[in-house]
Amino acid sequence: MNTIGNVSRRALFNLITLAAVVTFNFFLFRVVPGDPVAMMASPRMKPETKELIRQQFGLDKPLWINMPAMREEGKLSSLFDSQFYYYLRNLARGDLGQSFRQKMPVVELIGSRIGLTLLLILTGQFIGVLFGTALGILAAWKARSKTDVTIQFFGLIAWSMPSFWLGIILLTLARGYFPSGGYITLGVSYANTFEPWLDIARHLFLPAMTLALLLFGSYVLIVRNSTLEVLSEDYILTAKAKGLSSFQVLWKHALKNASLPLVTIIAMDLGYALGGAIQIETIFSWPGLGRLMFEAIGQRDYPVLQGVFLLLAVSVIFANFLADLTYSLLDPRVED
Repeated sequence: MNTIGNVSRRALFNLITLAAVVTFNFFLFRVVPGDPVAMMASPRMKPETKELIRQQFGLDKPLWINMPAMREEGKLSSLFDSQFYYYLRNLARGDLGQSFRQKMPVVELIGSRIGLTLLLILTGQFIGVLFGTALGILAAWKARSKTDVTIQFFGLIAWSMPSFWLGIILLTLARGYFPSGGYITLGVSYANTFEPWLDIARHLFLPAMTLALLLFGSYVLIVRNSTLEVLSEDYILTAKAKGLSSFQVLWKHALKNASLPLVTIIAMDLGYALGGAIQIETIFSWPGLGRLMFEAIGQRDYPVLQGVFLLLAVSVIFANFLADLTYSLLDPRVED
């Protein structure tokens, strides 16, 4: 019962956070300087036509509560004749609006891009976790040795590097060996069904390695410090006294407890990586959500920005909730 209560409290807190995010999401992009109608309309377009565009996308209505309409018409329904009200109503229906520039539903735009972003994130995350965990455990086992110092050195460098700078460096070093942008080679005929996937893998290599290296640094340091703390416990000394090999001590006794902080970081990174992939996707012209958001910022495409930002926020909230639940399952002592 106590566990159910903890889950309920966390779920309620996440719902409150989500409500705040939805509200913030609406107003955030409307304080950005610039007129979206000016971005959609040509300079020669008549004012009447521009006004029709405003009406089509509901930009002629007030942002918040429509008090003037309420005073004039005397109807309670007029009070909610605002952009914010229609935004909430459409959001409840699963409608994220229509793109100002591409004239298509935002849900379809996001659906066409999210698969490539997930492919990039999951691939980079897997590589980062694999090498970060392995080298972190090795550094802890060889603590205060040259191996430990070397692994920590490269981990700190990887952790401190900006994503755009690392992406440009890899792009420069790999020029001629891997494609510099896109996710497929245009105008190429494939001989079999395997070649398209190989082509995507070649385009994926550089952006995935950039993300993996950025995540690798934090995983190395977290796993090393966590493993060092576990290796100092009495039950580890007991396991060694029983004659267990180094591998058995690490695998059967140390790894599970040392992985608790790592599980939390991995779950949170899965949420934050959607937003962090913006720079990587822009540098490598990877047509995912990050690239879509970058293009929408320059075009003042509010519905697209709202839709992508809301997805990012929900991903982070869900990732934190998942991390809390996973941590509680791995360590029953954790109650709050």
